[in-house]
Amino acid sequence: MWKDIPVPFYMSVYFFEVLNPKEVLQGAKPVLNQRGPYVYREFRYKTNITFHDNDTVSFLEYRKLFFQPDLSNGSEDEYIVVPNILMMGAAVMMENLPNFVKLLLSGALAGLKQEAFMNRTVGEIMWGYEDPLIDTINMFVPGLIPFKGKFGLFIELNNSNSGLFTVNTGMKNISRVHMVDSWNGLKKVNYWQSSECNMINGTAGEMWPPFMSPTSLEFYSPDACRSMTLVYEQSGKFKGVPTYRFVAPKTLFANGTDYPPNEGFCPCMQSGIQNVSTCRLNAPIFISHPHFYNADPALVNAVEGLHPSKDQHALFLDVHPMTGIPMNCSIKLQLNLYIKQVSGIIQTGKIKPVVLPLLWFAESGSIEGSVLKQFYTNLVLIPSMLDYLQYIFLGLSVLLIMSAAVLMATSQERCSLFWSSNKKNSNSNKANQATPGKNLPPVKGTVLREARL
Repeated sequence: MWKDIPVPFYMSVYFFEVLNPKEVLQGAKPVLNQRGPYVYREFRYKTNITFHDNDTVSFLEYRKLFFQPDLSNGSEDEYIVVPNILMMGAAVMMENLPNFVKLLLSGALAGLKQEAFMNRTVGEIMWGYEDPLIDTINMFVPGLIPFKGKFGLFIELNNSNSGLFTVNTGMKNISRVHMVDSWNGLKKVNYWQSSECNMINGTAGEMWPPFMSPTSLEFYSPDACRSMTLVYEQSGKFKGVPTYRFVAPKTLFANGTDYPPNEGFCPCMQSGIQNVSTCRLNAPIFISHPHFYNADPALVNAVEGLHPSKDQHALFLDVHPMTGIPMNCSIKLQLNLYIKQVSGIIQTGKIKPVVLPLLWFAESGSIEGSVLKQFYTNLVLIPSMLDYLQYIFLGLSVLLIMSAAVLMATSQERCSLFWSSNKKNSNSNKANQATPGKNLPPVKGTVLREARL
């Protein structure tokens, strides 16, 4: 189960289409329309599995995604108007460069007919498209975009691994099983401003040590470039299997002002979003809960078309506490791009500063079918039967003890009657022996004659 997880995972992607791109260029509030979901079947498998002498094992986990038209609300060929992520991102990154450099770039952008918003297909935005802007930007600012070829938001996700994880096997200490020892050879990352924020805590996010307590769980997420802590919310059951539900606390993406331990993730803006530019090529990318759920209301009010809801946008993990195995989960994140007017780059128009949602996705999976049946039988049904049997045996034991007590009482009563009867007979015999012969009635002669005969 650990090597090839027998759980069907699905990734559902929702895009935010900008309905008023021309007005946004003039300083208007962006109006968004959610599109999707575009659903992908996700297969995970581990390779390069190597066991070490220090009770650890290393592996690479790959993901392959396959589009599921029957589960989707739309196709990958549909066009969506979104920000020109490369251009708008590069503009913010170049904001502090000399004006003549920005003016030169702006002229080059005009020659390439680059605009602040683009109309691309879902497939292109997801898996990449050729864009001469990459080479142009690198010509003016070498190394600003350290890659070549296609650009796509999920181009590095499909058929790629999430880094080299080394985790504990639990052979010597079961309480350490699945806990991350290192990631890509690192005990800590170096993306953030504090040692605490750089720590690699918890597991790789697939399983946890058994005999969990209803407090919290931790895992390291390469996608978020950080460790995350979820907190216990409630106990429940998933198709008859007892579970603990863990959810994200409101402090997960809080800024350093509202939650000082998060100061290391700054520079911060409003609570509810996290700046991940340090691990995303310095691009002005922020992550959050979908629709800015649990975020500062100012973020929601800066655009139109968002409707945060716990039922739809909160992430959760339902874990079987005895084994530490997730039974049902849905991990949800939103990608946002910070855009604004940048002086010297005329393509940015008069755009007011805004953290603009690009898309959100949910990676969901649950144990089902024969695996769920086996799980339920071995970890719920059989233990329940054993519990019932112990009460049955206890009841039988009580009956046996009571029966034995009754038998003993009956036996003692019979013995008492027997000894009482014997005592009476004994007293009678003694009385007969003590009676003198002269007191006997006279014997008739006829009897004596018959006796002599």
